[in-house]
Amino acid sequence: MPTSQGGGSSSRRSISLTNASSLAKKKAAAENGGVQPDSAHRKSISVSRSMGLTGERTVKRLRLSKALTIPETTSIYEACRKMAARRVDALLLTDSNALLCGILTDKDIATRVIAPEVNIQETPVSKIMTKNPVFVLSDTLAVEALQKMVLGKFRHLPVVDNGEVVALLDIAKCLYDAIARLERAAEKGKAIAAAVEGVEKHWGATGCASSNTFIEALRDRMFRPSLSTIISENSKIVTVEPNDTVLATAKKMLECRTSSAIITVDNKPRGILTSKDLLMRVIAQDLSPESTLVERVISLSLDN
Repeated sequence: MPTSQGGGSSSRRSISLTNASSLAKKKAAAENGGVQPDSAHRKSISVSRSMGLTGERTVKRLRLSKALTIPETTSIYEACRKMAARRVDALLLTDSNALLCGILTDKDIATRVIAPEVNIQETPVSKIMTKNPVFVLSDTLAVEALQKMVLGKFRHLPVVDNGEVVALLDIAKCLYDAIARLERAAEKGKAIAAAVEGVEKHWGATGCASSNTFIEALRDRMFRPSLSTIISENSKIVTVEPNDTVLATAKKMLECRTSSAIITVDNKPRGILTSKDLLMRVIAQDLSPESTLVERVISLSLDN
């Protein structure tokens, strides 16, 4: 019965291979601290998802701060007081159903309250808030959240998890994360720099001027960035003098659509006044924007 014998031999080989595969898996599990390879793989996928498909951090991993939330019927004055007490520059507004309906920031206080001289005691925040703000989910990649803020030209994003607002994301947290990623990339970039230097030496030895020019341009682009690469050519700067009033400064900030002003003396910078200063040091302190001078409330002095 040759056929029968061949089938039995094949069957025994199959069992032998199966047993060998099983032993190999057990050995691998022992080496991995008792975790089966498939289990470890599934765990790896789970971790990868929480970190993002490319290993980037998600919004919920950025140590978010709980958002300050108040009803939209709250007066502007009371909203500013609450923001100052919590030392925050933004808060969220909810409607009568406790649903997110708006956001209020220090820039809004400067350009929508101080500059147009709105009555802060009688006006509710619903009149000057940004309605239906853009938001992100907690599992959104941090770099995507940063992109939303940069493209939308705003600094805060409500974070939603399971249909509820759980935090308010500040652009600074996304920037810190992006900087950390750049630092890691810079470490890898050292190898690129070495390669560029090697090519530069090789081409330099051949005496090719055009090649050297190309290498120098490449080096400048990659390793010697300047402020001109991140500052827009159309950027507007508000400059005021120390004896200018907060009201006049706020009007200039509104006109130029900016959130800060440079205090100058004899055309030299002497300080910075930001929209957060106007919130914390003017409105929250019951000072009059019309009579308060900027030198009294600047946040940063640039005097030598």
